[in-house]
Amino acid sequence: MQLTPDNKLKKLIVVGDRVLIRLKKPNEKTSTGLYLPPGVQEKEKVQQGYIIKAGPGYPIPMPVEDHEPWMENDEKVKYVPLQAKEGDLAIFLLSGAHEVMYEGEKYYIVSQGAILMLEREQEL
Repeated sequence: MQLTPDNKLKKLIVVGDRVLIRLKKPNEKTSTGLYLPPGVQEKEKVQQGYIIKAGPGYPIPMPVEDHEPWMENDEKVKYVPLQAKEGDLAIFLLSGAHEVMYEGEKYYIVSQGAILMLEREQEL
């Protein structure tokens, strides 16, 4: 399968309560008109970016049942879903994020606990 910009993230699976975030393009100019050099805003403690992929949520334990040895053992995992959804703008703590490079682009893997606020285009 050839990787293209459209499908290169389809094969990524985010696990647990984590989300994959691409940083929002920073403003190069401050509100007072000063131009900032590259990398200044990347050192801020709080960052914002768009959620590209989201994990399934928090796994919850299954109730214990007595199974006979001859019965099939189908382990089905259930999850408490995340509040964060793909496409949301997330404001998150950089200290709770892990920076990764994938296909030449920088992404952040962030647990839902490090996300401070979400902005969603649709009404809740």
